[in-house]
Amino acid sequence: MRDTGSTSIRAVNIEDLRRLAERRLPRVVFDYLDGGSEAEITLSENVRAFQEILFRPRQAIPGACNLRTQVLGSELCFPVLLAPIGYTRLIHAQGELAVARAAGAAGIGYVVATFAGHRLEDVKRATAGPAWYQLYLIGGREVAEAGMERARKAGYSALVVTVDTAVSGLRERDLRNGMSELLSPSLLSKLPYLHQFFFRPRWLASFLRDGGLPRLENVVVPGKGPMALVDVSSGLSAAAITWSDFRWIHQLWPGPIVVKGVLTGEDARRALDHGAAAIVVSNHGGRQLDGVAASIQVLPEVVAAVEGRAEVLVDGGVRRGSDIVKALCLGARAVLLGRAYGYGLAAAGEEGVGCALDIIRSGVERTLRLVGACGVAELNSSMVSDRAFRKARPHSQAVETK
Repeated sequence: MRDTGSTSIRAVNIEDLRRLAERRLPRVVFDYLDGGSEAEITLSENVRAFQEILFRPRQAIPGACNLRTQVLGSELCFPVLLAPIGYTRLIHAQGELAVARAAGAAGIGYVVATFAGHRLEDVKRATAGPAWYQLYLIGGREVAEAGMERARKAGYSALVVTVDTAVSGLRERDLRNGMSELLSPSLLSKLPYLHQFFFRPRWLASFLRDGGLPRLENVVVPGKGPMALVDVSSGLSAAAITWSDFRWIHQLWPGPIVVKGVLTGEDARRALDHGAAAIVVSNHGGRQLDGVAASIQVLPEVVAAVEGRAEVLVDGGVRRGSDIVKALCLGARAVLLGRAYGYGLAAAGEEGVGCALDIIRSGVERTLRLVGACGVAELNSSMVSDRAFRKARPHSQAVETK
């Protein structure tokens, strides 16, 4: 249990925070955070795949654990960055500001979403840790250029280009709950779905005090101002990233570029060819194409394809510190944490995010001690069983020998 003065968060694991989030949020907002696309096969596979990886511990190893690592030149107190989550201000009124403060206090990094509800300059000022900015081309190149320039001036150290959103995934929970209708300016379209808010009076009161539906403060359309949330889905369809866009992006962004959404060795090599300094192995948390492999299952293929030429990160399905240790054993430099901190934010704002990070950090340290590693730098593939990857290995070998 984490006691934080005015708020007492009774949580010993991330699932406890998930239950608290479900009790606080209206159904439409909780399912937006919690759900995936179509049948949610990949969503559940992301979690299940970690459960199939078994440790091979070394015993009687003395010494304290060193959790520190470096990612793109920034030192992290433990190998985690907080992944970009859009519409965070719907989850909690403090949104990205609360997340940024908690990340800074924990000594880790934060990737700020294009679809943030707070200005990227304000978010950067709120954190003491490294901050990266996620890029979508929504609104067109002129809007994206302005966003990159703002991020550069504000001190964001890396640009994260998400490549797996040619269109929005079909998120059936959002359709059932009336997400698009609730984001619409039409009151009539909202009426069949408004009842779910009245069952969450504390959230509703906070939402109304915050001014209602936020706009996208970092997607500023010339002549129109910040984009409305309702316009995001249609805007994504016209904003797909292609590999040819990276030449233009490199001309505008002077720092390292991270490619997020890679699931094959072939695309990892393409990302390297187009100047990626780091790659995030990601299936978008099971929110885009359903029926693809869990990110952790394809991590070894991507690590092998990269051959040390770029740093490899991974996200998807991380709920425990032991999951992070497994990912590092399989070659990841660090892990991007998404829903785990989102549940904490929903449960209790900044304190909830801090609670989630305490749970994850202590889990990493405990697992390191139990597997017999004095630090994250000692982790390697000999410390885990490979049985979960036997089915994928023939395909991976075929890719590498082409």
